[in-house]
Amino acid sequence: MTKFFASNRDQLITKLNGGIIVVSAYAAMQRSNDTAFTFEQEANFWWLTGIELPDWWLIIDGTRRKTWLAAPTLSRTHEIFDGSLSPKEAKKISGVDDVISQDDAKKMLRDIAKRHSVVYTLGEQPYAEYLDFTLNPAGRKMQEQLERTFNSVQDCRKELAKLRAIKQPEELARMKKAVNLTVAAFEEVKAKLAEYSYEYEVEAEFSHYFRKNGARGHSFDPIVASGKNTCTLHYLENNSRLKKRTLLLLDIGARYEGYSTDIARTYSLGEPTKRQQEIHAAVQAAHAEIISLLGPDLSVEQYQRDVDAIMIRTLMSVGLLKDKSDTKNYRKYFPHAIGHGLGIDPHDSLGGPHFLQPNMVLTVEPGIYIPEEGIGVRIEDDILITEKGHLNLSGRLSTDL
Repeated sequence: MTKFFASNRDQLITKLNGGIIVVSAYAAMQRSNDTAFTFEQEANFWWLTGIELPDWWLIIDGTRRKTWLAAPTLSRTHEIFDGSLSPKEAKKISGVDDVISQDDAKKMLRDIAKRHSVVYTLGEQPYAEYLDFTLNPAGRKMQEQLERTFNSVQDCRKELAKLRAIKQPEELARMKKAVNLTVAAFEEVKAKLAEYSYEYEVEAEFSHYFRKNGARGHSFDPIVASGKNTCTLHYLENNSRLKKRTLLLLDIGARYEGYSTDIARTYSLGEPTKRQQEIHAAVQAAHAEIISLLGPDLSVEQYQRDVDAIMIRTLMSVGLLKDKSDTKNYRKYFPHAIGHGLGIDPHDSLGGPHFLQPNMVLTVEPGIYIPEEGIGVRIEDDILITEKGHLNLSGRLSTDL
């Protein structure tokens, strides 16, 4: 993958017409008194370097096409307890020209700033004001440091998003492995549904299967929701007892060699009621119809209009909407987006395209949630846009109840 990371840096240099680019890895985040959460790298930094440790920097001089990694200063205690990455290993992984200390990097940037007034970095996280958690501080600290050194600091997040939205062969190969592993885990769990008594037993089955078969683990915290819990979109407790004649909504994906999967199915625990069958069949039909729309050069705006028409018709068919103008209840019973980009992050940006393009990967996840009836159904697949249409990467996994 060394050539992959080097090629990605070259693509970014070309996209920005040369120039200076400086980006930071994430910082480790506190979990408890004196321990950190398991580290997961910032996706853009990983795509450009392959480095999976915190606090590293990447410096790109696009004019000279030279690249450096700046290593954090680690204490001997840190190296003993947590390990470290040598300059030789970092160069082998990333393919950069050299690895330097961060003190030397600061001196280099001050020198570069005498010849270049503009530097690019990762700007603020999009829609940050809507997020209900604290952002990783590394990007902000890098922004502030660069503002003290350069006359102008510009955001290259959009350019990176557009590049990353078009998946390369190496990426698609990994994504297909991740999808196939996740599908196999779903099939095993469904075959054993009658053996489980609690949601956490189902979660444990997926976790065991993923790690046993070489995945790093889950792409995101798994959703194992039964009964009324199916109506909580991001239900994460996974502790309730499984009860007969209720539904079990599973939204889960393996993370394999840096890439994410995101698949959802809704299964019946025992014999389903007629109403459960009706809602599931409606979502299943909408899911298939929406996927059939996808292909290259599809207008994203038109796609959204078509999705809304399909979902409104679907909700009317099961008696949840009286007419097409009932937008309040439309979003009550279908409150989330129809899908999102997929890649290194489970919610990867597609770069804000006006039209879908070949080798984009996105999810399709229609759902109906009826809190007053304790019924929630979601079906989600991972779709690759191809030159002639689309390929449902997870399509071999049955959507049946």
